[in-house]
Amino acid sequence: MKIKIQSYHTSDFPSEFTTENYSVVLWKGSGVFSVDDINYSYSGYNILFLSPYQKVKLASDSDENIDVLFFHGDYYCIEYHKEEVACNGLLFNNIYLNPGVELSEENYHYILELFSHIKKEESEKHPFSESIIKTYIQLILAIGSKQKSSIEKSVIANEKLPNKNAAEFQKLLETHFKNEKELSFYSDKLNITNNTLSKAVKKEFAKTPTQLINERIILESKKLLHLTYRSVKEIASELGFEDEFYFSRYFKKSVGCSPKNYREKVGISVVAKMSM
Repeated sequence: MKIKIQSYHTSDFPSEFTTENYSVVLWKGSGVFSVDDINYSYSGYNILFLSPYQKVKLASDSDENIDVLFFHGDYYCIEYHKEEVACNGLLFNNIYLNPGVELSEENYHYILELFSHIKKEESEKHPFSESIIKTYIQLILAIGSKQKSSIEKSVIANEKLPNKNAAEFQKLLETHFKNEKELSFYSDKLNITNNTLSKAVKKEFAKTPTQLINERIILESKKLLHLTYRSVKEIASELGFEDEFYFSRYFKKSVGCSPKNYREKVGISVVAKMSM
């Protein structure tokens, strides 16, 4: 499957939703969803952007329609198109932000209409259909990026006292995650206790420091598997694992499949192919 639109009711949505595709989930209502076991409350008109093999659960207060756009990385590469839609690191592949976006009613119905256009083009299989569908995907991602960036700017503007310890932890993690996987390294660097750091990070990101350390390693693992031709052994070494097999077990425990299977299912990005 390269691209597909599928509809569900919240009552029959899979108990644990995961796929090797990128997916855009569109629905309305209120309740709680979780992505990789982190809970987020939602209400109103919602859109969720998921990278391959992220795991989603949904507990809705009412029975509503859910529409899901699936597209494979070989069909539309978000890394290749990142300059046009700025979605990589905002909508996808950001461990610090809520992966969902609350939409305006107008944008919700507009994106729902774009989903219908994609279904129509996909069924017609005209020689120009693929180009048209990719333009629709780009438009959906651009709308999502615009709305989410506006929300993030509003949050920053209203934040009177930034959480300094959490912000410093984020900077340290981005610098040291490949080689430093213990909480104590980060708390020592900040000259605070593990408990103080954990409380600050949990308050800011709704995740513990240990969760963020693990997620950052897995995110980089996925990028290297998808965006490069490096071997699993080379990737393990780059991420500070002395044992390739321990890395594979670590990856599988989090993602649900081995690094080798992940690469086979998600594929090698056009970006990697162009660099050869």
